[in-house]
Amino acid sequence: MPAINKILCAVDFSSHSKDVAEHARLFAKSLGAEVIVVYAAPSLSQYVGFHVPTASIETLVGEIVTGAEKTMEAFVSENFADINASGRVVTGYAAEEILDVAEAEKVDMIIMGTHGRKGIDRILFGSVAEKVVKSASMPVLTIRPEIED
Repeated sequence: MPAINKILCAVDFSSHSKDVAEHARLFAKSLGAEVIVVYAAPSLSQYVGFHVPTASIETLVGEIVTGAEKTMEAFVSENFADINASGRVVTGYAAEEILDVAEAEKVDMIIMGTHGRKGIDRILFGSVAEKVVKSASMPVLTIRPEIED
């Protein structure tokens, strides 16, 4: 079995992210691995053609990233205090950014959540997890949220 020394934990800061982090922490602690926690902020560049001033979009993205960096710092300290972990906020399409960081950092495994979207939501929004699973060169563990009735 190949060694797992570095794990990428992709989060979206939803309520399910804590569960994903718990799995990543368990794997990392058991294997003595490092964890890189990644959040992909939307770039919003696709909205430039909608008569929205570019400066407004850049300001909004900057505010999102600044807020996400603060949230990331707190998230890492709360969920990964006893292991070697760092956080990173990237901007762009989530699946592409997760895969880019995974390749650049030469991670051995990706752990991420799914939202279990179905029907029209899945058609409209797709699945970041599905895209990562289909394209990653390393194993991907997906954590499905508990479904409440």
